[in-house]
Amino acid sequence: MADDQNDNSRTEDPTQKRLDEAHGRGDVVKSQEVSTWFVLAGGSLMLAMFSGSMSGGLTTTFRGLIANAHQIPLDGMGLLSIMGRIEREVLAAVALPLVVLVLAAIAGNMIQHRMVWSAESLKPKFNKISPLAGLKRQFSAQALANFAKGLIKLGLIGTVMFMLLWPQRYRLDGLVQTDILGTLMLTRSLAVDMLGTVVAILFLVAAADYLFQYRQWHERQKMSVQELKEEYKQTEGDPAIKGKIRQLRQARQRKRMMAAVPKASVVITNPTHYAIALQYDKGMEAPVCVAKGVDVLALKIREVAGEHAIPIVENPPLARALYATIEIDQEIPPEHYKAVAEIIGYVMKLRRATGRA
Repeated sequence: MADDQNDNSRTEDPTQKRLDEAHGRGDVVKSQEVSTWFVLAGGSLMLAMFSGSMSGGLTTTFRGLIANAHQIPLDGMGLLSIMGRIEREVLAAVALPLVVLVLAAIAGNMIQHRMVWSAESLKPKFNKISPLAGLKRQFSAQALANFAKGLIKLGLIGTVMFMLLWPQRYRLDGLVQTDILGTLMLTRSLAVDMLGTVVAILFLVAAADYLFQYRQWHERQKMSVQELKEEYKQTEGDPAIKGKIRQLRQARQRKRMMAAVPKASVVITNPTHYAIALQYDKGMEAPVCVAKGVDVLALKIREVAGEHAIPIVENPPLARALYATIEIDQEIPPEHYKAVAEIIGYVMKLRRATGRA
């Protein structure tokens, strides 16, 4: 009952992290029908393309053995030599088809998911030997789907085989009076036709089964809202902790700004809402913002500037523009050069007049 409630709460699509974790466990989309189709398609292709050359090569080999059977030595070494030759001939004939079948089997898995390296399935689990768990698996949705799929495949393939062979029934009856070559040619032709039809039918079955397996797998990976929140905390960090870190950074930045205000050449204000402290020394290309703030922080900047006799100039439009366009330790934009130069020129004249230059 608890498992059902847990499954019902999983209403959210899985995140990429969840999917990567499933892949790491070896939990991937896997349709046996797709793998079977690739192997069967590869075998059918090999039969259609290379059956003639394979049978011709083997026929030549065995015909030669039969024709020269009286010359075959019967001692142990002679028989071993003949068996080795037969083995090499057979391997040479079937090597390419076997390679193609192996590649088809690999492709049948690779096309469904990327390479999996996981020992998770090798770990001992109690539910693998539990009779109750095994009984549940026998009557699960997956088992019922496999049973229905088997019946559908059996019905489709049986029907198609009947439709293909029934028109050939008279030719099949006449095979008892046909030479071996004619029998082999007819058998090969019928086999290729039947395999081609079976491959076409199983392609549809494999495609439908893959979609079903993908849907089942995707449903297993779904997450609850709580799981999404926990994953967000793990990947992005706890919002409370991030907020605390942000506060600490802002506090350190304010402390650094207050320490830089005494170095400022002038503080431009709004007059009460904004405060921007600018520093300009000889050799600098443009004034640099050493501190800025609004409301309480602006008031603190003005207080520190007053304590260190830093000139405070009220210019609301310029203060708002500078606050919006520059950051700490950045030079002022070129469009504000003229306005700031006038203010700094005024401050320098004031300092020379008071003897503080």
